[in-house]
Amino acid sequence: MTAFLAALFLILFSLPAEAQTPQYGLALHGTPRYPASFTHFDYVNPDAPKGGDLHLSALGTFDTLNPFTLKGVPADGLGDVFETLMTRSLDEPFSKYGWVAESATIAPDRASISYELRPEARFHDGSPITPEDVIFSFETLRDKGHPAYRSYYKDVVKAEKTGPHGVRFVFRDGKNTELPMIIGELPVLSKRSWEGRDFAATTLDKIMGSGPYVIESMTPGRTITYARVKDWWAANLPVNKGRYNFDRIIYDYYRDTTVATEAFFAGRYDYRYENVAKNWALNYNTPAVKQGLIKQQIIKNELPSGMQAFVLNARRPLFQDRRVREALGYAFDFEWSNKNLAYGAYSRTSSYFENSELAAKGLPSPQEIKLLEPYRGKIPDDVFTKEFTLPKTDGSGDNRANLRQAADLLREAGWVLKNGVLTDAQGKPFTFEIIESQALFERWVQPFLRNLERLGIKATLRVVDTSQYQNRMNDFDFDVTVGVFGQSLSPGNEQYDYWGSSKANLKGSRNLIGVNDPVVDGLIEKLVHAHSREDLVEACRALDRVLLWQYYVIPHWYIGTYRIAYWDKFGQPDIAPKYGLAVTDSWWIDAAKAAKIGTAQNRK
Repeated sequence: MTAFLAALFLILFSLPAEAQTPQYGLALHGTPRYPASFTHFDYVNPDAPKGGDLHLSALGTFDTLNPFTLKGVPADGLGDVFETLMTRSLDEPFSKYGWVAESATIAPDRASISYELRPEARFHDGSPITPEDVIFSFETLRDKGHPAYRSYYKDVVKAEKTGPHGVRFVFRDGKNTELPMIIGELPVLSKRSWEGRDFAATTLDKIMGSGPYVIESMTPGRTITYARVKDWWAANLPVNKGRYNFDRIIYDYYRDTTVATEAFFAGRYDYRYENVAKNWALNYNTPAVKQGLIKQQIIKNELPSGMQAFVLNARRPLFQDRRVREALGYAFDFEWSNKNLAYGAYSRTSSYFENSELAAKGLPSPQEIKLLEPYRGKIPDDVFTKEFTLPKTDGSGDNRANLRQAADLLREAGWVLKNGVLTDAQGKPFTFEIIESQALFERWVQPFLRNLERLGIKATLRVVDTSQYQNRMNDFDFDVTVGVFGQSLSPGNEQYDYWGSSKANLKGSRNLIGVNDPVVDGLIEKLVHAHSREDLVEACRALDRVLLWQYYVIPHWYIGTYRIAYWDKFGQPDIAPKYGLAVTDSWWIDAAKAAKIGTAQNRK
């Protein structure tokens, strides 16, 4: 590289000079929203009173208190026990502010990031948080934690101590623009507390943390209670002022959604996020709601909805033909189901980055074409020339036109209908199983199964318990399941875990589909290495198109709002964050309202 090119490289791809000195906060693109002098986030009440209990619900069960490994089902709420080097705000796309770390310094070549830890940072036993703890946390999560950590940290060469409170992470190179932000999300664990213990095993022993809450008590698989740390070292940091206001947070576990809904109206817990449209439309006509004891609230959000869908396991020979995958989509009559099962509440998902500017719409832009052109001949030609659309119906239940399209595709793929049974060239029938952990999807699945039956396909639904479901997902032991691929406003390294070839057969990865495609890998690289917001958006759209035109999933639906219900005993900040709900860490008990509720809630 000539001296001129080297200089040009630094001009184009280095952070501004001021970002090469210790920074209180970082933004993936641009600068953080809050200045160095900020005292609290805008979406909290810095004077919120502390006290009272928050009762919440969880579904299924739990069998471990270690949320960082593949084994077991961790208890809900464990995130509040631990702290990270930096923390995000919920009113910015992707910014981080110092938490355990007082400051962060990105090297001019972006090939490392250094942190200066706060000298006052303490674990719950009063011991200081040291660089050795940070290094232990990184190495342990990378080597023994959930496979996702290996994916996140694959470009981190090492972590090293640089001083009494200093630690540096050295990267393979400076190309991964998101990596400095990802390292800021590192949970900090106590090295001393793990001596002589097997990190990879499930455990019901309490794990040392440094966060706003500690585990107070639990009944395995049934309930867990967290108590606020009264002398928490970080309570008055700007990132925490006005947050974590409840003295205790209690999660009670219920076997299914129906039982949990009944328990809410009986006053057994305080707050409910309603994700079933039928429940929202019909179930809230109760005395407590009519009397104003329970409030319903719809909050608009600006979060990408991601993709919820029937996920086809492409590792199965049955689903390896793209025409077969496309055909199955014609059997899902969303319009009829939305009208009859959800009272028209939903919109159809048509992007892996739905409800955001990252979604591919219309024909590809010139910038997208430039990204996609090297793969011409390796991806469907339709990617370049057609807008991706999903099959539609008039909602009447007459799906014959779509089923004819499906039958044509299946014939092209070599499937033949004999005596009402769809068979391959060897006479083997087309059969598969849909596996789920919640019975609530059954009413959506059954019409789909009936349409498949009209095609000669025998498909069944099986609902299993939470532990069995998780184990089967970890082992990719399924034909079809309902999967959710959540997205942020700044997608990055998690895309490797979703669709990367290296994760297709790595147990526990989130590549449920089994995508194993060099084209997808190449587009993920473009996305991760984007050096501007514009480049990121174009790369996301190009990736979106390729995934959509491969028909790996049968998309479901989304709604751009939160539907919540709660017993009217809380105070809320005047401003709601754009990019998340902050109930457990920004609401508080309003004493006057709580007194009015009185004994209406029965928690015996």
